[in-house]
Amino acid sequence: MLRLSLVFLAAAVASGLGLPGPHVSGAAGPCLAPPQWEGRWVRYDHSTGRNNRASVSYDGLNQRVRVLQQLKKHSPCQRSVSVCVNLRFEQDLTETRSRPGLLSCSSLSTTEVTRQEEFFEYIYLYQSSVMFQIDQKTKDCSKITLTESWDPFDIPDNSTFEDQYLIGGPGDSVEVQEWSDRKPARKHETWVGVYTLKDCYPVQETYAWNSSVTTSTRFFNLQLGISDPNVFTPPSTCQSARPEGMSESDC
Repeated sequence: MLRLSLVFLAAAVASGLGLPGPHVSGAAGPCLAPPQWEGRWVRYDHSTGRNNRASVSYDGLNQRVRVLQQLKKHSPCQRSVSVCVNLRFEQDLTETRSRPGLLSCSSLSTTEVTRQEEFFEYIYLYQSSVMFQIDQKTKDCSKITLTESWDPFDIPDNSTFEDQYLIGGPGDSVEVQEWSDRKPARKHETWVGVYTLKDCYPVQETYAWNSSVTTSTRFFNLQLGISDPNVFTPPSTCQSARPEGMSESDC
C-alpha cells in the first residue's frame, strides 16, 4: 500500500514540475481519428531513397482522397519505372510484384533521361473503385480501376498498443501513441502508426510491404474538414482518359 502511494505521489510531483510521468504500460483502446482533414505529407520509400511530397485532402466519410504532388525540377537521371496506384504504396518498382489489396506493377526499360517538370494529381474514389491521375502540366488524364479496398488513415480496433511518449522536449512537445498490427503469432509487424493522444491526428505511418519495400509517411500542417469538396471532381479532360497510368521518374 505504501509503495502504491509513493508511485502516485511521484506521478503527481512529476506532473506539477512538467516532467515525464511513469511509463505507460497500456491503453484502453485506439483513439478515433478525424474523418476529414487537409494537410501535407512526405512519403519516403526506403528501397529507393525517394521522398514524395504532396498536399492531401482526406475524406474518410466518402472514402476518397486527393493527392497533389509538389512540383519537381529538371535533372538528368537513370530510371526504370512503372506505376502502382495503391494509396499507401504509390511508388516506382523495378519488377512485377503483387499483394492482396495492391495492383501489380510492371517495369519499363532503363534509360537516361532529363526529367521534365512533373506535377501529378491523384484522385482516389474508392466508392466508385477508380483512381484518376492528372498531369498538371499537360492536363493529360489516366483513369485506372482500383482493386484494393478502402483503407482509412486510422487505428484499427484490433491494433496492438506499442508505446506512449512525447515528441519534442520540455515546453515544446506533443504526446503521441504508437500502435501496430503485431500479433503474438507473427514476429514482425507490417504496419506501425503514430497518432497524437489529444485529437488522434496521424503523425506517421510505416508500412512494410515485404522484405525489400517499406514506406514511411509523415503528416503535418493538418486542418480539420474539407475546404473545397470540388477537389475530388476530376477535370473535364478525364472524360477521354487513357486506361493506363503515366509513369513517374524515380530520381
